[in-house]
Formats: sequence, structure tokens, C-alpha cells
Amino acid sequence: MRILVTGAKGMLGSALLPCLEPRHQVRGVDLDDFDISKEPAVEKAFLELRPELVFHLAAYTDVDGCEVNPQKAEEVNVAGARNVARACAEIGAALLYVSTDYVFDGSQDRPYREEDCPHPRSAYGRSKLRGEQFVEALVARHCIVRTSWLYGPQGKNFVATILKLAREREELQVVSDQRGSPTYTRHLALKLEQLLRANAYGIYHVTGAGHCSWFEFAQAIVKAGGYNRVRVAPITSQDLGRPARRPANSVLENRRLLQSGLGALPHWTEGLAQYVEEGRRSGELDLEGAESRKDSLQPEGAGR
Repeated sequence: MRILVTGAKGMLGSALLPCLEPRHQVRGVDLDDFDISKEPAVEKAFLELRPELVFHLAAYTDVDGCEVNPQKAEEVNVAGARNVARACAEIGAALLYVSTDYVFDGSQDRPYREEDCPHPRSAYGRSKLRGEQFVEALVARHCIVRTSWLYGPQGKNFVATILKLAREREELQVVSDQRGSPTYTRHLALKLEQLLRANAYGIYHVTGAGHCSWFEFAQAIVKAGGYNRVRVAPITSQDLGRPARRPANSVLENRRLLQSGLGALPHWTEGLAQYVEEGRRSGELDLEGAESRKDSLQPEGAGR
């Protein structure tokens, strides 16, 4: 199958391409190939490449950046998704669109299911939801995958940031009133390829199994890196005062994934252990100690 992957140089894209290449004719594109916010450029590229399926991963995922610059969120996440969806419709291609847990407001006391009504609290969440709506409206054969708290090689992420700060500081302060499911990109990429092979359409929640707060996640990261001397202290979102409002509960129930027989992703602790060990071996994660300082931390970006 001819497959096009947008955002191919990103953290998820770089994990997905190796999963697809053994079985398919894959072309990965990114901003240096064409700008998804420009409809003529998207249309021209799709007519030339003629993909049968598109994985649309390209997005502006900096949550606070979207709040400060909603115009950029509109251009990339809304217009970009619309342009890709229109181009897919024009050539008859199927479309898999990666969305986010932040389309929900977090007020529910249980994990969110695929059929629950979205109600985003941030510009980022609103832009991704509008992208979903264009995909649903314009592409008959579509799959929307909502995921959360991504981390993995070849990208800025919460795990790498915590490990870097743990080398430098004796104490980290991390928000404890937001819960979600950390998701390792390599695990997610494998599941996306399985969804492709299963001809899965509609909305799917796909995250690491289990859930935790950012504070609990940071505690596990510090332990996995071997920084037992580092203290992780809990603070509230209000204490930190970031521009964008985050959902208190963004845990996603992977209901349709389990009902389809495709199975759940490994537990988030397994993904963390694998990522840290792979980073240790490859040298991508520097786990040496350094001088100590104290600071507060809210995951930057934290989209998806």
C-alpha cells in the first residue's frame, strides 16, 4: 500500500515509519517538504504522491504555545487537518488522524470513552477537536486515534526533561492534580500499524495502560534513571499558573481497542522502563549526575 506520513520527523513519526516500511511503500513528509496550512501545496503534493492511506501526525502540540498564539494553532491544527482531509477526499485516500486527550475537559470521575462528548478547555484542545470534525465530515474512510502524554526517542518530552533536571537539581516540584496515561511512542506506533492492518475506522482511544499524575510519573522517572537522591515534591496547577488550562482527568478508556480484539498497549511503567534502557544504551539519555538546584516543573507542551 502507498502510505504518506505527515510530521514524519516528529517523535511519533520517527517511531511509526520503521513499523510501516517492511510491508508498505511509505513516504514521510514534514515542514521542509510542504506546509500543511497551505491548501494548494497540500493538494499538489497529494496529487503527485497519490497515497492510498495518510497518517496525519503533523500538529502544533505546544499546549501553552497554542494558548498564547491561537492563530498558529488555527493554521496548523485546524486548517492543516482540513487541507489534508480535503486532499484525501479528492484522491479517495483513507485517513488516520492522531488527536489528543485534551479534547475533554477533565470534569468526569471516570476514564473517557470514545463516545463521550468532547469539551476542550484549551486552545490546543479546541484546535485538535476541530481537526477531528473536519476529518469526520470530509473523509469517508477515517480513523481518529486519541492518545496522551507521549514520550519517546527523537523528540522533546517529559521523561527526557525530568531526567535532565534530575542530573542538575536536588528537588523538583511537579503538578499532582492532573491525571493521564503516559504513552511510549514505540508502543503507540506498533498499535497504529495494527489498526491499519485491521481496516479500523471511527474513533479509538489508544494510550499506555494504567494512569498516574504528572507528580507520580516524575517519581517513577527519577527512580528509573537511578536518581534516588532527588526529591520530587507535589504542587498544584494553580500554584504553577501556566497559560493553558489542563484537564484534571484526561485518562482515556481504550474501550473500542479492546472490543476489536487488538489488545491494549503495555502498562505505562513498562514503556518508561524500555525507553530509559534504550536511551541508556544509545546514549540519547545522559544519565550522569551534576550539580544541584531547585525548580518547579509543568510538562511543556504535553500535547497528545
